[in-house]
Amino acid sequence: MAKYVIGVDYGTDSARAIVVDTFNGDVLANAVKEYPRWIRGLYCNPQANQFRQHPLDYLEVLEATVTEALSKCDPGVAENVVGIGFDTTGSTPAFVDRAGTPLALLPGFEEDPDAMFILWKDHTAIAEAEEINKLCSEPGCDYIKYEGGAYSAEWMWAKAAHVLRNNPRIAENAWSIVECCEWLPAVLTGVRSSDAVVRSRCAMGHKAMWHADWGGLPPVEFISRIDPRLEVIRKHLPDTCETADKPVGYLCHEWAQRLGLSENVIVAGGAYDCHMGAVGAGIRPHTLVRVIGTSTCDILVAPYEEIGSRCVKDICGQVDGSVIPGMIGLEAGQSSFGDVYAMFRKILEFPVRQILPKVLKDKVTPEEISTICQLVIPSLAEEAEKMEAGESGMLSTDWINGRRSPASNPLVKGTVTGFTLGTTAPAVYRSLVEATAFGTKAISDCLESQGMRIDEITGIGGIPHKSPLVMQIMADVLGKPIKVCRTIQACALGAAMFAATAAGIYGKVEDASEAMSSGYSNTFYPIPGNTVRYQEAYKEYLKLGKFTESELYFG
Repeated sequence: MAKYVIGVDYGTDSARAIVVDTFNGDVLANAVKEYPRWIRGLYCNPQANQFRQHPLDYLEVLEATVTEALSKCDPGVAENVVGIGFDTTGSTPAFVDRAGTPLALLPGFEEDPDAMFILWKDHTAIAEAEEINKLCSEPGCDYIKYEGGAYSAEWMWAKAAHVLRNNPRIAENAWSIVECCEWLPAVLTGVRSSDAVVRSRCAMGHKAMWHADWGGLPPVEFISRIDPRLEVIRKHLPDTCETADKPVGYLCHEWAQRLGLSENVIVAGGAYDCHMGAVGAGIRPHTLVRVIGTSTCDILVAPYEEIGSRCVKDICGQVDGSVIPGMIGLEAGQSSFGDVYAMFRKILEFPVRQILPKVLKDKVTPEEISTICQLVIPSLAEEAEKMEAGESGMLSTDWINGRRSPASNPLVKGTVTGFTLGTTAPAVYRSLVEATAFGTKAISDCLESQGMRIDEITGIGGIPHKSPLVMQIMADVLGKPIKVCRTIQACALGAAMFAATAAGIYGKVEDASEAMSSGYSNTFYPIPGNTVRYQEAYKEYLKLGKFTESELYFG
């Protein structure tokens, strides 16, 4: 009898659920829902780099996506679902009470952004991250050496310190803290105590400074030096964490009823989207998997004997079992990728959204305006594709949201150079695309310069499927082929693979990945002449980046 699993992928703007056949990885059905509060811009302040998501958004789309996906399946599929797995963005933590409930779900905190999940791209804690880096530079306190050597404002302890020191009500009521990928499995298994939440190896290792060398998380004495208010939080966190192939428990009665599933369904452990996406794309040693969307995550795995005691610098971390249990998972990434293009699109949209309605009045509808705006990027790409490598005469950096890797710097700004009276919008766009490709090469070079072998590259996410120009330029800049994962839902498929492993269908994640893989839909091969031209342009990119970071002040 066929057995099925459900993979749920929580992205930045929406969540998607897929129902998968454990035998061959066939996707029977899927459903996608936007977060209702987030999509309205609630609880966010982009000018202050504040991005928060209400836990009700997560719960509502969970029920909506899973039930819709199951409704598209044949009768009998739901009763043969054996497991469900989750991936989420990260670091996306929230403060909880003693019962493990996010504070935003408690009376009096429903509208407080600090009581909600602090989205990965929230950069309100830059000062706190710098304080952590200074503390870790002291003798005997190098708790970030396995996190690339620098702590980020996007990560848990910096965000926690920032909220606690700026919101006394949260500080008074917070018992502990939980990552989104830990909270969702806890909810589905009916956990009623923060002590019972199964902690994610992926989340704790990459963003909370967990490592076996110091017995788990950094000690209370160190964490309280970041901010004394963190002492209580650290005391209520365990030093143990689990890989996502382990079962957290069974589906509780409430959620079995809400989702239309059996209480015998196994709930797998949670992890970050890019790490499960890499498994969904069939990652293996010496394969760099790029999760390419609004930002990027770059994932490698290495056997213990290959990486040894090496600490890879200037990345986002290396963690035992964060991707594939039994291997070291390495993470790097760009803070902005698709967001670079979206920024430029918004600039070009200004006359369409602000002037056109005033001129045409009732002759143009909001739907027509939206249609025009949706055509901006495809139209730019069509014209930019006609240009030769380097023809635009422009050079840009990709740091419009700071830099994640290599060498994290959330304060650095993006630059565009080479404007003339003849500059066109497609020329600027091509320059921005080239900048994101140069940022990719900087990460690849960083890894390879420290002995991490990269034989092949796999791209997953929306951009590899939708933007051949972007992918071709990236292949040209890297000088290496890039395979595109066939499914656009690689992260959800990876979550399904972990669910199948936790449910006992497969003995290890690698077996699930091999059996359930979607394969590849396309390969972009570098054009040798373009690669040569881009080698010189890349050198200029590095010079521009150095100048931007060291000489310019943006205030």
